[in-house]
Amino acid sequence: MQLRTNESRLVATAVMGAISQPSLRYPGYTLDAQGMGAVLPGMSGVVYNARVGDPAFGWAGDHVEPGVSIANSDPAADMALHYLTCMGNRAIVTSGMAKGAEGIVTGEHARLLVDFAPDVNEMLCVGDTIQIIALGRGLMLEDFPQIEVKKMSPKLFNSMGITLSEDGKKIRVPVTMELPPRIMGSGAELNSEFVDQDLMSGDRDLMAQLGIDQMKLGDIVVIPDADHRYGRGYRKGAASIALCIHGDSVMTGHGPGIMTLLTSAESVIEWVIDPNANIANYLNIREQA
Repeated sequence: MQLRTNESRLVATAVMGAISQPSLRYPGYTLDAQGMGAVLPGMSGVVYNARVGDPAFGWAGDHVEPGVSIANSDPAADMALHYLTCMGNRAIVTSGMAKGAEGIVTGEHARLLVDFAPDVNEMLCVGDTIQIIALGRGLMLEDFPQIEVKKMSPKLFNSMGITLSEDGKKIRVPVTMELPPRIMGSGAELNSEFVDQDLMSGDRDLMAQLGIDQMKLGDIVVIPDADHRYGRGYRKGAASIALCIHGDSVMTGHGPGIMTLLTSAESVIEWVIDPNANIANYLNIREQA
């Protein structure tokens, strides 16, 4: 039995943003868990040497956003950019030296994250405008109404190798790893339709013990017993499938960012460990990650 969706009834529309300049608040320092300050790059602008498929840990940076970060200066238009854009959507450069080049949406943080080929990145400038063909809002699994789909394009959904369980009563999703609910930190207070939730990665020994320090940008992961329908909370038997969208942080309560893709309060989501469960592979963004 094939998973049935309402893909044919979704509405495609255009939203636009511009490449953001990185910014710092005075005095620019970020404090780590020991109270030591550092000035580190990572958010906004054009990142040349970090893409989905690269490690989420180990960068000399903070909340590193792979690829290009875009926003809209109009607050209402920026909300539409966030709420309507879905992972895997096409992105088209509409101004500047790279005008006409196409990329793909890979994450949502304080801004939308878009991957372009390295030769395109070299031509992009802060302020260049990028239009996204937004498609995916309203996506549903017709035989599993208890599962909510969040910010996932049909292209990504169809590429993830999601199947039915043997008894046909659950879906089975390939993931690279499980994340215990107890390590989930900043972002629990936010609407799960908007932005991500960070891991609490300050305990490096625990990260190594759980294998989480091997996480890659773009990895598909699962948080067991996590209900992300309307916020992000603990519920026994629930499960949430998520996407690693940004890198580690030195800040207490912060770490790699995890953006919700699928969630259910009922026990209808299974998972299988697959080290290749990364959107770089699913969306043919680069050589196998």
